[in-house]
Amino acid sequence: MADSQKQTVQWFPGHMAKTRRLIKESLPLVDCVTELLDARIPFSSRNPELDELTQNKPRIVLLNKCDMADDGVTREWIEYFKKHGQTAIAVDCRSGKGLAQYHSLVRRVLADKIKSNEEKGMPGKALRVMVVGIPNTGKSSFINRMAKKSRAVVADRPGVTRHNQWFAIGNGIELLDTPGVLWPKFDDPKVGDRLSFIGSVKDEVVDAETMAMRLLSVLSRDYGKLLCERYKLSQEDLSLGEYELLELIGKKRGMLIRGGETDTERAAVMLLDEYRGGKLGKLSFERPGE
Repeated sequence: MADSQKQTVQWFPGHMAKTRRLIKESLPLVDCVTELLDARIPFSSRNPELDELTQNKPRIVLLNKCDMADDGVTREWIEYFKKHGQTAIAVDCRSGKGLAQYHSLVRRVLADKIKSNEEKGMPGKALRVMVVGIPNTGKSSFINRMAKKSRAVVADRPGVTRHNQWFAIGNGIELLDTPGVLWPKFDDPKVGDRLSFIGSVKDEVVDAETMAMRLLSVLSRDYGKLLCERYKLSQEDLSLGEYELLELIGKKRGMLIRGGETDTERAAVMLLDEYRGGKLGKLSFERPGE
């Protein structure tokens, strides 16, 4: 078990250079950038290179999957981004929660651009927005929801690879979906763990028991009450080591093998599945300023 505890999540697919190039090529054609983050891990689910790549373009941050995150912590993140000059809202792209305000938000963020267009005699000129996000943050769900069933494709813009797609979403706004995705770079092992918790990193990278123990370490510290309620644990149980706690949870769920031992691998898969399915409650793993 000691060896598996030392495993560090590292996962660097080879799309980074291509995506970086595409963003740089497309940037002159857009007025602002919409970045999708996972509301549970806003820091870990963003790419640190994005600030440099998008230069001084206005930024709208969508804290997606807000229904699975701690509401109070999400409000802290919205204030955090506001202090750093970026507009952030909590949304859930699958249900559409929070997205009704997106059109007016774009027009507010780009008020100066709209005024400039009007002064130049182009009052109806489309507002163009690039959509970016690492895997599993909901970029495709957002575009599908905003473009609705029609997914109206706008003609290719000159100077951009033909694989880029533009979608008209109404109110004079067009979204640019760049091919490929921006992958995270994580030197901090905690970032890799958090991405694994939410399923952004393939489960094959680190074994389920190791991930479950790391998840239990965080949950017992920050959300002990919810953990106790879900698995009928006592407050004293939270002082157990992560492996012993995983054994106890498996035992309470009847996951026993020959000899009366707990099937910890099965218990680990169950714990991860229930967390990702939202059955443990609304949980956040990061706070601003940590």
